[in-house]
Amino acid sequence: MEKRLFTSECVTNGHPDKVADSISDAILDACLAQDPKSRVACETMVTTNFCLICGEITTTAQVDYAAVAREAIREIGYVYAGDGFDADTVEIQCRIHTQSADIALGTNDEVGGAGDQGMMFGGACTQTPELMPLPVALARALCNRLTECIHSNDLLRADGKTQVSVEYDEDGNVVGIDTVVVSVMHSADFEIEELRKYIKAGVIAPVLEKYGFNIDNVPAIHINPTGNFVIGGPNGDTGLTGRKIIVDTYGGYFSHGGGAFSGKDPTKVDRSAAYMARYMAKNLVAAGLATQVQVQLAYAIGVAEPVSVRVDSYGTGKISDEDMTALLRKTCDLTPGGIIRKLDLRRPIYAPTAAVGHFGVDGRPWEQTDIADELKALAGI
Repeated sequence: MEKRLFTSECVTNGHPDKVADSISDAILDACLAQDPKSRVACETMVTTNFCLICGEITTTAQVDYAAVAREAIREIGYVYAGDGFDADTVEIQCRIHTQSADIALGTNDEVGGAGDQGMMFGGACTQTPELMPLPVALARALCNRLTECIHSNDLLRADGKTQVSVEYDEDGNVVGIDTVVVSVMHSADFEIEELRKYIKAGVIAPVLEKYGFNIDNVPAIHINPTGNFVIGGPNGDTGLTGRKIIVDTYGGYFSHGGGAFSGKDPTKVDRSAAYMARYMAKNLVAAGLATQVQVQLAYAIGVAEPVSVRVDSYGTGKISDEDMTALLRKTCDLTPGGIIRKLDLRRPIYAPTAAVGHFGVDGRPWEQTDIADELKALAGI
């Protein structure tokens, strides 16, 4: 019989698209640090030794966007002149203008409406301690470990990606890990077979062990399967802000509304409402009301209250999905202003989110489970 597999991927912050995300979020943070009411929609493109920063920014902050971009590139690890993209020599151009006055009419503090229409999703499940699906949690953990190795080994470069296929039984329970894929850019001096041994022992084995799996029980492991990966980063592939939205969220395990996060201030519900949806889903699972939950929110531009709220517990709920939806309506202010206040989002907290996922990371405000006890009490279980 065909195995029941689900696969998710992740990329390091040196992946070209993530370089673009990191620059956009670094600029957002720089604006918010001086002016918490900054309106930012920043888009970045990177390619061979070139960076273009575009978008709409309305702020009182005085920010040198090019300097912020160079520092973000440097922190990622693009400091080697021979790699075709580095912080010191990259050409940077900026094309920034202010936010549309038409949009501002419905999203200013007096009106408090959503900055755009759209739907946002949040999910949580009991497959991992962080209440994330196992495939994306493993892929992200592999990327985190890979990044640590990149910063401690001069033979590795910042661009990398991982992928994990998890086998489930017919009831949705984890059976085991079927396939692990890791690819990482490297110096030409790092012989491929030595690199594969290094990644297998130093990256894959410890991450699988942390999650309770043994590398010897994984049927397929692929490390740099095409061989050399010397040409990479923005020199090997153009990067754009907002192209890794599945990596940013749940690895495809839960739905996605389509809106990207990076470079957007919290008045943009693409970002803030997706954070709130995760917060609500995680609290429902933490309260024991279900073992797997997806929350959908939807908004109309210029309208403060969501046009719809929906909970789907995939049949795992101890109370009905409708009752869970009613509990969320009762306990959470779902207007853009309410979300911003609850999660304290007008702060420079966004640059770290550009790397290896926005969810399942301790310390982020949308990862709190502070209303779980209240939800459980209201549900009467």
